[in-house]
Amino acid sequence: MGTIVNEAEKIRVLMVEDEFFIAEWVAESLSDLGFAVDVVSNARDALWRLASASVDVLFTDINLPGGMDGAALARRARQLFPRLPVIYASARVAALEPEVRVRGSVFVRKPYEPEMVGRLISEVMEPMTAAVPA
Repeated sequence: MGTIVNEAEKIRVLMVEDEFFIAEWVAESLSDLGFAVDVVSNARDALWRLASASVDVLFTDINLPGGMDGAALARRARQLFPRLPVIYASARVAALEPEVRVRGSVFVRKPYEPEMVGRLISEVMEPMTAAVPA
């Protein structure tokens, strides 16, 4: 039998994905894995959510509608929250150049399996949880 995790202990993921079916599928899969997932479809809504709710990890597509892509969103998010872990995803971009990424971020090529993303989220959170005294 799995460990029961209450809502307060769940890793809170802000997923920024403009493709509705991908967002729904991945958010549901991550929720089933024990993450608390909030989905928005553009950078403007993501910045609003970051400012109004507690977020542990930013998981963003690179190609987003509106005037700000996922790379610019991550840079702005890091200005607001310097230690926020960032995971980028894209099907159109093979990789992000290191100078475009925020430091310590991870890039995932689409298509991906949500379980793999769940492992990545846990991995990027490890340094954060290790730094918190018990």
